[in-house]
Amino acid sequence: MKSREYVESQIRTNFALNEILDLLIKSQALLVGGFIRDLFFGCTSYDMDIVCPENSRALALEIARVLGGTFIELDCENEIYRVVLEDKTTCFDVSKALEGDIIKDAKRRDFTLNSIFYDFKNGCLFDPCAGADDLAAGILKTADIKNLFDDPLRMLRVFRFEALYDFRVQDEILEFVKKNRTLINSVAKERINQELLKLFGGKYAPEALLKADECGLPEEIFPFVKEIKKIPKNTHHHLDLFHHSIETMRQIRLDNPLLKLAAFCHDIGKPQTHTIEPSGRHRFIGHDDLGSKLVRPILKELKFSKKQIDYVSLMIKNHIYPSALMSAPVVQDKAKVRFVRKLYPYVEDIIELARADRLSARGPMVSDDMVSENLKNLEELKEFYYKIKPALEVMPKLLDGREIMEILGIGPSKKLGKIIEALKEAQIEGKIKTKEEAEMFVKSGFWDIL
Repeated sequence: MKSREYVESQIRTNFALNEILDLLIKSQALLVGGFIRDLFFGCTSYDMDIVCPENSRALALEIARVLGGTFIELDCENEIYRVVLEDKTTCFDVSKALEGDIIKDAKRRDFTLNSIFYDFKNGCLFDPCAGADDLAAGILKTADIKNLFDDPLRMLRVFRFEALYDFRVQDEILEFVKKNRTLINSVAKERINQELLKLFGGKYAPEALLKADECGLPEEIFPFVKEIKKIPKNTHHHLDLFHHSIETMRQIRLDNPLLKLAAFCHDIGKPQTHTIEPSGRHRFIGHDDLGSKLVRPILKELKFSKKQIDYVSLMIKNHIYPSALMSAPVVQDKAKVRFVRKLYPYVEDIIELARADRLSARGPMVSDDMVSENLKNLEELKEFYYKIKPALEVMPKLLDGREIMEILGIGPSKKLGKIIEALKEAQIEGKIKTKEEAEMFVKSGFWDIL
């Protein structure tokens, strides 16, 4: 935590704010919200919330004129406007204080940590809700519990802040979420999407999700949660499926919100593929493939982009692949190359997911030796990837499909696809380096036995 003096000095020396300082003082405007909160954590933000007693539209237009920014009307009814500067990074959200009263405005904000103001006229912080004290104490509080009714998204934001900062949450807030969790369904999915990405990007996301689950919130957002809770721990899993999913997410070391989301969702195909053998062994054959299909409409409903959905689906579909590949007594380089080619450029991500999944399944039938061997094999696969990665990044295309068709006198077909794949594999392995060698490879028919 940084001191008040540090925060005030950072605001005083901010170039954009200094450029419009006279405007801000004249309008009796104050800086508030996330920009100040982040400074207390030593982080630099580029989104600045400005609140003024009246005529926020005129102030926003003047800020746009002085700084050469673009003026955008966000909510004319509530007098909220945005100015985006030319760098496309720095922006100002300018709003009118509630009923023109700064104190009322402070008390209606979501949490006290977002109710800390900076008074430009006096050059100091103004903190009517003691938000800085709550920040220092690591507790998430609200000045009025009714503020969560004003915008039910704030219920999810509670756990986003816990995921980011490991805050303790005021009991009154948790009780509110338990009683009113269904209100989250009234919130625009685009807004939920943004909160989820921030939550899954937090260092304490597993703890936050567990706390949210005590309030029943994840089941309102992710329809599969209720189903995965029905799968109990078994001989290969020391945790039930819901807690296994959380633990898998916890084991992810890469700073990648989408990968952590994939870890949380990686076994959603298990409830529909669950069988129990006479021996008592639980089986989930094909859960990886089914899960990769089930996650698509869920994430589409939550307004994730096609690229994001493709990524999460790819992770789920292939989360068993690395361990299965490396479990064979002998693993040929050719098989490793195919794995790398199939998952590139997400090879490290899928290996990390496989590693996390392994560490999160430690049932009585899983020995320490099995785990150690699995992790060693995954590390070996990763080292192989690092070794051939430079070749992948600079590998030229020696022959395209049209040239191969001309050489062999064939048309578009599965055969052509097989030749192209075999040629790429041979190129990655270093067996073919020139266009002439590629032509000989195609003519030789050697690709037919691969």
